[in-house]
Amino acid sequence: MNKILSHSDVISQLSDGMTIGVGGWGARRKPMSLIRAICQSDLKDLTIVSYGGPDVGLLCAHRKVKKLIFGFVSLDMIPLDSHFRQARQNGELEVMELDEGMVQWGLRAAAMKLSFLPTRVGFGTDVLKNNPEIKLITSPYADGEQYVAMPALNLDVALLHVNKSDQKGNTQIFGPDPFFDEMFARAAKKHMCLPKKWLKQKGLAARKVQFLIDSNVV
Repeated sequence: MNKILSHSDVISQLSDGMTIGVGGWGARRKPMSLIRAICQSDLKDLTIVSYGGPDVGLLCAHRKVKKLIFGFVSLDMIPLDSHFRQARQNGELEVMELDEGMVQWGLRAAAMKLSFLPTRVGFGTDVLKNNPEIKLITSPYADGEQYVAMPALNLDVALLHVNKSDQKGNTQIFGPDPFFDEMFARAAKKHMCLPKKWLKQKGLAARKVQFLIDSNVV
């Protein structure tokens, strides 16, 4: 089965108000041609979940974002993306600013089809004060410890950039920084991957892999 899509095919499957997860980390491994396609479309009022970099900045610059759920928005050596900073300072978007680990835990909860996962992350910070929708839960066991109940970050779509793919949708990420792209894929109802390189299917087994995703590819 051929799972190759054009950029216009991807845009046709998106709609206003969707929750879209964007893989990668900061400025690394972002599906930027798909982000540009969204910016050039009529889509609006999106909720974006991201360990943000230029993807968030570009979407903010084109006013596509209604709400941003994020652990950071950084260009690595440049601490803040200027378009994101301007949008936030101007009050142009809702934000749910989380600890990096809480974003991962929310994606993991969604991937496991759970409504939340307990964690100690968030205590001693302003995260709970600034996000009153995040609740606490008490252990039902003898310890009686109180935890943060990190809600699932359920995604309508995940957009990922991968190292390799074949036309059947088998994708491969390798290198030292896989981060949480697998969690984005598993947390989403569907996902699209932008490969750096096309290859024959048998080539995917030619080297050690970090993980494989069965996906639509662009």
